[in-house]
Amino acid sequence: MAGNMEKRASWSGKWAFILAAAASAVGLGNMWRFPYLAAKYGGGTFLLTYVVLVFTFGVSLLLLETALGRKTGQSAIGAFKSFGKKYAFIGILASAVPFIITPYYCIIGGWVTKYAAAYVVNGPAALADGGDFFSGFITSNVESYIWMLLFMALVFIIVGLGVKGGIEKANLVMMPALIIMAIGIAIYTLTMPGAVEGALYYLTPDFSKFSPELVISALGQMFYSLSLAMGIMITYGSYMRKKDSLTSSVVRVGGFDLGVSFLAGLLIVSAAFVAMGSGDAVAEKAGPSLMFITLPTVFEDMGAMATIIGFLFFVLVLFAALTSAISLVETLVSIVQDGMKCTRGRALGIVIAFVVVAGAIINAGYNGLSFIEPLGAGTSMLDFADFISNSVLMPIVALLTCVFVGWIVKPKTVIDEVRISSKFTAAGAWTIMIKYIAPVLVTIILVAYVAAQFGFFAM
Repeated sequence: MAGNMEKRASWSGKWAFILAAAASAVGLGNMWRFPYLAAKYGGGTFLLTYVVLVFTFGVSLLLLETALGRKTGQSAIGAFKSFGKKYAFIGILASAVPFIITPYYCIIGGWVTKYAAAYVVNGPAALADGGDFFSGFITSNVESYIWMLLFMALVFIIVGLGVKGGIEKANLVMMPALIIMAIGIAIYTLTMPGAVEGALYYLTPDFSKFSPELVISALGQMFYSLSLAMGIMITYGSYMRKKDSLTSSVVRVGGFDLGVSFLAGLLIVSAAFVAMGSGDAVAEKAGPSLMFITLPTVFEDMGAMATIIGFLFFVLVLFAALTSAISLVETLVSIVQDGMKCTRGRALGIVIAFVVVAGAIINAGYNGLSFIEPLGAGTSMLDFADFISNSVLMPIVALLTCVFVGWIVKPKTVIDEVRISSKFTAAGAWTIMIKYIAPVLVTIILVAYVAAQFGFFAM
């Protein structure tokens, strides 16, 4: 088996890593969760809190994971195992996260792909029917699977072309296009009657809305949005060259993610404000209903531009979904390749088989297996997979990682790796964050989200 091992892939340069990591961070969470939270928690107040958290807690953990990957040249399991076999369990838990997330993320990616096509094939009026189009599609026994598989195929093809030939080239096209479309649609949306009031609500801080719940929600959003504690940044760090600066790279990744989140909020809150007239009304529409039911109603009111704006918006969201799904699948390929000591092609084949089968089973939770309601009435297997991965495993992995680096192998292990290519003048502050502050914040996230799921805490 060892004879089949290939030379490890690498990025062509620092900006290739930055674009790839930013592409991983920019995903569906930016598009439907960030705008809802901003609307719920006083617009500008949430934005300010989020900015502070991204460039303190978020960037600190990004640096830790990326440096760990570059130092060991391994994906998550191998990275932790390289310090001793007894630490491999941290990598195993981290690796479990993308294995759970990828199948259901591709299901949602299929929804987005369907909607982008539907604006051309069915027209905006068909989608703006109060939710019947959406519920009819996701509960279908055939069509929902077809679009899921189509989205998966796009992801598998890009990953199959390799790190430089596939992922780098795809991100080089999709990330600039995503940003340009987001800016263009946001500008057009602001010309609609009532949209400026929505933008002012979004941008103006309302400090009366500041609360522990706001901070916890901003922490959770930042944590998930930056692709932390799921092995992605360790994998992407393992492809980095030793001469490329880690500190400037992770700061730029945080900046990219923040910028796209800001644009998504400006676009979606302003547009939804037109239809619903208040921030509280927008805040009540979270997740899929905001994107697949509320926004099509807004677009339908745009008249002759409805088809164009609706199509471009869902292409924008499709690019965001694709870039994140690519990073998830690439991480799975790296984990399998490192663990089985096999070729990249064989690892990709194993990942494809797993993701397709798991995706089909989870998707059946909306049709053939809809009687399974793991978190109570009205919930699906997708909801359960999302809860286990995002609200339970990821905070646990982050906590274990901080304890591992902060107290077992010691921060100097990572600091020395960072200083190979960067001065790292903030090493002292970073050490305090990893040893003391981050473990507390991650524990708060874990307790709050589990408590909220079971009704003990309002989020």
